[in-house]
Amino acid sequence: MNQPDKPASTANAMGVHLSKVKLAAIVTAVGATALVLVTLAGRSTAATARTTQAKPTVVLVNGAWANNASWSRVIKRLQNDDYTVVAPPNPLQRLTGDAETIADLLQTIPGPIVLVGHSYGGMVISNAATGNPNVKALVYINAFIPDQGESALGLDSSQPGSVLGAGPPNTVFNFVPFPGAAPGDALLYVKPSVFLKGFANDLPAKEGAVLEATQGPAVFSALTAPSGPPAWKTIPSWDLVGTIDNAIPSSIQLFMANRAHAHITEVKAGHLSMISQPDAVAKVILEAAKSVAG
Repeated sequence: MNQPDKPASTANAMGVHLSKVKLAAIVTAVGATALVLVTLAGRSTAATARTTQAKPTVVLVNGAWANNASWSRVIKRLQNDDYTVVAPPNPLQRLTGDAETIADLLQTIPGPIVLVGHSYGGMVISNAATGNPNVKALVYINAFIPDQGESALGLDSSQPGSVLGAGPPNTVFNFVPFPGAAPGDALLYVKPSVFLKGFANDLPAKEGAVLEATQGPAVFSALTAPSGPPAWKTIPSWDLVGTIDNAIPSSIQLFMANRAHAHITEVKAGHLSMISQPDAVAKVILEAAKSVAG
């Protein structure tokens, strides 16, 4: 017996029902796919953010008779590795004031910091980093690493070999008065012949002459001021020692570095190693930076 045909309305209703079921399935599948993609994208973004945040800011502090432009070749290499770099001018006026100037800057930098000092800049960073939990590593480049109560010129005369103590002060420095100076204080400029022998001995003579002409003078009392409690006693440190440094002889640098339990790298370089050996200097800074990120 033949079944009667289903009414058209019933067939249409079944078709609509099936279409709705298919549409719901498609929507569910698309939604699930979108959720997976959003989740993966979120994880990727979070991973990228973690990687970005893991890189510390590198702060470079110049020493006496130099300026912040002396870091230019090192800065280029660090920036090529995507590090944020700040190289503020060191006032070279007063040890406590110089350290406070750098300490105030550090307070404005979020996240971990690798703090680097050259020469007298080592005195400054040793004081500026004290008590700042964001400073995760100290890096000394041909630098003073003082203990409490020690001064830059005091350390430099603790062993023979420095051109800065090779004769009477007036044969090494030009003493220049400045407004507001205390009696007996002065700006010190290194005499040209001493500068070329003590600071630029591994650089071309013409380049050394330019650096001598643009040297940043230091106030005498800043170089004789005693250090406060040094940050290297609580913060890991790295040290690049120039083995042909005639301003801070390597024997003095190694004494200070060993006392601070620093990670030591010896390089055949004069006092201005960040200019003559920027690859070696950048490598030591990156080692410290990677230890912070790791």
